[in-house]
Amino acid sequence: MTIENILNLLKEEIVPAQGCTEPIALAYVCAKAVEVLGETPQKIDIYVSGNMIKNVKSVNIPNAGDMIGIEAACAMGAVKGDASKELMVISHVQEKDLDEVKDFLNQDKIRVIRDKTDIPLYAKAVVYSGDDYALVEIKHLHTNITKIEKNGKSVINRACNDAQFSTPYEQREKLTVKGIYELAKSIDIDLIKDLFDLVVERNSTIAQAGLDGKYGVNIGCMINKNIQKGLYGDDQRNRCASFASAGGDARMSGCSLPVMTTSGSGNQGMAASLPIIKYCKDQNKSYETLIRTLFFSHLTTIHLKSSIGRLSAFCGVICATSAVSGALVFVEDGDYDSISMAITNSLGNISGVICDGAKASCAMKIATGVYTAFDSSMLALSNRALHSGDGIVGRDIEDTISNIGILAKSGMKETDNIILSIMEKN
Repeated sequence: MTIENILNLLKEEIVPAQGCTEPIALAYVCAKAVEVLGETPQKIDIYVSGNMIKNVKSVNIPNAGDMIGIEAACAMGAVKGDASKELMVISHVQEKDLDEVKDFLNQDKIRVIRDKTDIPLYAKAVVYSGDDYALVEIKHLHTNITKIEKNGKSVINRACNDAQFSTPYEQREKLTVKGIYELAKSIDIDLIKDLFDLVVERNSTIAQAGLDGKYGVNIGCMINKNIQKGLYGDDQRNRCASFASAGGDARMSGCSLPVMTTSGSGNQGMAASLPIIKYCKDQNKSYETLIRTLFFSHLTTIHLKSSIGRLSAFCGVICATSAVSGALVFVEDGDYDSISMAITNSLGNISGVICDGAKASCAMKIATGVYTAFDSSMLALSNRALHSGDGIVGRDIEDTISNIGILAKSGMKETDNIILSIMEKN
């Protein structure tokens, strides 16, 4: 890939978002449909994939008080959303606006329909007012509109290859860990500094909020308190796990602070960045080293996720913290072989962690991933790694990443259905 392609890819994948991206995507698609309709609808039909149901069911929606779920996300977008803000679609909603949203919800105007699509990230909103209606559909990406209709007349109808993103999949396939490593070492820092300045600022802010406040299970705060008590060691591993998981605590519990995402996920964006931010600060690394290491971590996360897909039964945080394994070696001037060993160690260890939707336990999975990242990187720096033939570990790092993609897309397809069926019973 050219430098220009890489920069475009980063701009697509590392974007600001408020709250969990799946409910925000539903708020966005409903807000857009209402914009096309031109008035507040009398009723809404929202068609969603199973994966969207899984990731919206249990997570708090920012600026929505204590409201959770698909209907609440749709009502927030339809009644008060601003589609022009995309993943910040309900960032302006205030407490005084919630009575109107709740009134809309209480009238049972929203019907949720599970669509029989094979596309994991899929939603279609159809909004009605009298004889008028508007339809908006998204596929694959949280703001990727593929169809708009009003009263049967097509406004937008884009052909959408099920394997493609905005950046063609053929370009993403050209990413390699070696190429990312070499580029992270050599890229003109001015080309990426502004983007990663935002990553540092916004993701650090929500992590601190998670440490200071009461969110979810508060695992980040718990680790920090036990460091202070002497029950946990005051070491880099625990401090980084605390800082990173605190961001997940806050975000999964409806904190209104925005985060910078990676691969369509705020949790992945935080997991790919917060351990590195904390490590570099505590170890007195230069700011340029921090930016280059964040570049490596985020682009490697994108590389890993491209083989898996946007939503699956494979926990995306594991991709991000596996990238962090390599990033921790990178920041200590480890070579490409050592970086590959570190990522291999992580993927060979915790690739079985499932995604059972967006909720409080995502923060715990971030902590688990960060702990593994440290173990994996320290082993690699000692020239120790899992070998080809050890389970799913391949001949080299790219072969291992390919195996992870097969595991996630094919091996865990039925797992995804079983997870959803269990969640629907609860």
